[in-house]
Amino acid sequence: MATQWQTFPIEFRGGLISNLSPLQHGTNAVGSATILQNFEPNKEGGYSKIKGYEKFSETTVPGSGPILGLKVISSGRVIVARKVDAAAIAAVGELVSGDENKTAYYYGTGTTWTCMRDKYDDTSFPLTTDAAAVTAGTNGGKARHVEYNLDGDDKVVFVDGTNFPGIYNTSGNTMTFLTAADSADVSGAEHVAIFKNTAFYSKGNNIFFTAPFTVDDFDVANGAGSINVGSDVTGLAVFRDQLIVFTTGSIKRLTGSTSADFQMSPITDRIGCINGDTIQEVGGDIIYLAPDGLRLLSATDRIGDFALDVASDKIQKDAVDFLNTASIFSSVILREKAQYRIFAYVASELTYVAKGLIATKFIAQGASGLSWATTKGIKAYVADSRYANDQETVAFANEDGYIYILNTGNTFDTDIIEAIYESPYMPIADPQMRKTFYKMTLYAEPTGSMSLDVNLKYDFASPSNTKKVQPSTFSIVSSGNTTFVYGASNAIFNTATYGGELDEDFSANVIGSGKTVALRIEDSSTNPTFTLDTAILEFRQNDRQ
Repeated sequence: MATQWQTFPIEFRGGLISNLSPLQHGTNAVGSATILQNFEPNKEGGYSKIKGYEKFSETTVPGSGPILGLKVISSGRVIVARKVDAAAIAAVGELVSGDENKTAYYYGTGTTWTCMRDKYDDTSFPLTTDAAAVTAGTNGGKARHVEYNLDGDDKVVFVDGTNFPGIYNTSGNTMTFLTAADSADVSGAEHVAIFKNTAFYSKGNNIFFTAPFTVDDFDVANGAGSINVGSDVTGLAVFRDQLIVFTTGSIKRLTGSTSADFQMSPITDRIGCINGDTIQEVGGDIIYLAPDGLRLLSATDRIGDFALDVASDKIQKDAVDFLNTASIFSSVILREKAQYRIFAYVASELTYVAKGLIATKFIAQGASGLSWATTKGIKAYVADSRYANDQETVAFANEDGYIYILNTGNTFDTDIIEAIYESPYMPIADPQMRKTFYKMTLYAEPTGSMSLDVNLKYDFASPSNTKKVQPSTFSIVSSGNTTFVYGASNAIFNTATYGGELDEDFSANVIGSGKTVALRIEDSSTNPTFTLDTAILEFRQNDRQ
């Protein structure tokens, strides 16, 4: 009878978890997920379908191969780098035949791409040369960068592991490349950081730093110098008044203000960072890719002490599978969401299967405050974001030549977004007691039309259990302020009204029984984002058999 029914709330929180056994998961982490694809844990509660991406410009960046460098200067200006090919030389007037296979730098404002000018004074000639911003050498790698302002102009230093560093000046959209006259040591610099108004360039196991308030003065008499850290440097990051130096097998920190008092000391000699493109600061911690997964470098209450948590412990299985798919990664921060995203890049992989991870930070520090999800359909070789004037711009690019703006719109560049949530199998109260289910109420927050395919699955949905019949999928559709549940006896069509508030609770009759139950919700559409808040199952517990 109806009076015997019980309710079981499923609050959508906790994110993706894959380091628990199935029954432990369903018992101890109700509301978490075994699949959380293209959803993101929401800081305000629940799981939200991620927004999509769209082209920054309908014009591709001239050249071939992946976009090698990407820097968001503002919501309307982006700097990019790409290898020059014959087609680029034919299309871009500033390029000449000798530029083929070199790296050219362009700026764009959302329409076409303009090759920047390389302004320099060659003292062997009585005039100033104005040429295309192209590297001196060929086959440059990924162009990493850091932004700075030492003289009133916002500038960016680019290093690509092959050529001399290039310096972009936002005033005039020009590039200047260092030369051997500045220092032959920094040719082929792989990473760069600005610390204490000083530029630090890493190359192999050496770090070269400039005189204060410069990025190109390597005169020791002016305060420049170098440091051998003993292992290949994989990344540099400024963190809480110190420069963190990542190597393949260690993490060190540089303190001090000038060459007179710079000191290098170890944080750990047991584990390092294996990919510098994964290093980001999020919510007061530095996250990076280590041999055993994604880790957090966190400051503790003790002065000079650090914690090194394995941030991806919760998603051990998913993290291992993800990290084994590729050797090339990119990462980006969404500051408004306290979110870190990392993308695996496989050149031969189709875009719609490209994989990524999302980590949302819910507390100030530590791995316990992270909730995880996965992405599918975002193929990124490079990525960058910038927050300015209360607006955040997030961009990425791959080998197709387009620059994409992330976290906008309802599609992946007109393609559908396939969002999937699947819960663990939940025993509810007693895993040995069978329950018969009658009704499900879903509380959600749509921002427009919403169309969901919903499944209840019982007793681990084992394919070998031929006696257990799994119920069919049912759909919940919301348009405007009207909701239809397909197959429901009270569904009335052609009577929808518009202009009212969107519904937030959706009920459907369900069938089936089992000792454990899992909930699966799918949205494969171009509908706008929505948030899953809570689901309530109504059931009757049967007698013990």
